[in-house]
Amino acid sequence: MGIVGDHGAGIMKHLPAAALIVIFLCSTGVLTFGASKSLTVSTTVNNSCAFTAGDNALTFGTYDAVGANATTPLAQIAIFQLQCTNGTTARVLLDQGQNPSAASTDALPLRNMTNGAFKLSYQLYTTSTRTTTWDNLTGVSQTVNGTAQPISIYGSIPAGQNVPSGTYTDTVIISVNY
Repeated sequence: MGIVGDHGAGIMKHLPAAALIVIFLCSTGVLTFGASKSLTVSTTVNNSCAFTAGDNALTFGTYDAVGANATTPLAQIAIFQLQCTNGTTARVLLDQGQNPSAASTDALPLRNMTNGAFKLSYQLYTTSTRTTTWDNLTGVSQTVNGTAQPISIYGSIPAGQNVPSGTYTDTVIISVNY
């Protein structure tokens, strides 16, 4: 044992100091070898919008051409929910409907509900004051925050329209551009 021990001590005497440090570090577990690499993580979030609620109807109720609505328009509101990706600027457009007047355009829609050959004019507006017609070019723009937001459509049937009794209807397409 003494010879092995002496022989080992002799080897240690002849090793340079740097080798002794390496031997010491390896024996203590401090010196490690390896490699590292970064991982890039990504995704793409697209703008998107969806109608999330609403009954898709603007119901005016009863239009009384010889009574209450002989001199007063009949007004009503439809509300739907629009939800878009946070930060999306959405523009909501309303077309002219299925029964527009001959002079109707996307910029100035002249909408009508029909009952067979009979027409009852009405209009859709962007505000409760009913002064700005909701068109199919400018529409209403808003920046959406990612949660469902109410969008109100203000409707009005002008007073004094002399039409036969019956049910009058129209269909207007709502488009959202983003």
